[in-house]
Amino acid sequence: MKEFNMRSIGTIHSPYLETSQIPKGLGTRHTAEGMLELLPEFAAGLQDIEGFSHLILIWVFHRSEGYELVGTPPSDDKPHGVFTTRAPRRPNPIGLTVVELDRREGNFLHLRGVDMLDGTPVLDIKPYTSSVPEERLRRGWLEEAEKRARGEKQA
Repeated sequence: MKEFNMRSIGTIHSPYLETSQIPKGLGTRHTAEGMLELLPEFAAGLQDIEGFSHLILIWVFHRSEGYELVGTPPSDDKPHGVFTTRAPRRPNPIGLTVVELDRREGNFLHLRGVDMLDGTPVLDIKPYTSSVPEERLRRGWLEEAEKRARGEKQA
C-alpha cells in the first residue's frame, strides 16, 4: 500500500482538552468557538478567505491509535462500518469538519463550530461550496437512528 507524507499547516486552539468534552450523539450542535493558527509560511494562502462564511478543515486525530472497521457510535445503539461514521479510530486518522469563519487576523482564523481537541494538527483548509440541494441529501443510518430516538415507527 502506498504511503503519503503530510505535514501540518497549523494548529487548532479549542476549549476541548479531552475527547469526553466534545459533544457527541444525535442532534448534537457544535457551537464551540476556537481558532486555527496557521503556520506563518502558509499565511499567503489565506488571501481572500474572508469572503467565505464556512470552511472545511481537514485534520488529524493525533491522539487516536489503531482502528476498528465496525463499531457502535454514540449516536446509535447499532454497529456501523467506520466509513459511515465520524469515529476517530480509522485506518487513516483523518478528520473533516465544516466550521463557520468569524474573522481573520493575520495567520489566525477565528472559528465557530470546532469539534477538535486543543492542539489538533490541521492538514488543509478548503472553502465550503456545496451545491447539493438539501432535498437531495441522504443521511443514511443517521436518519433511522433519529427516528428511533424520537419514537417514530420504522418504514
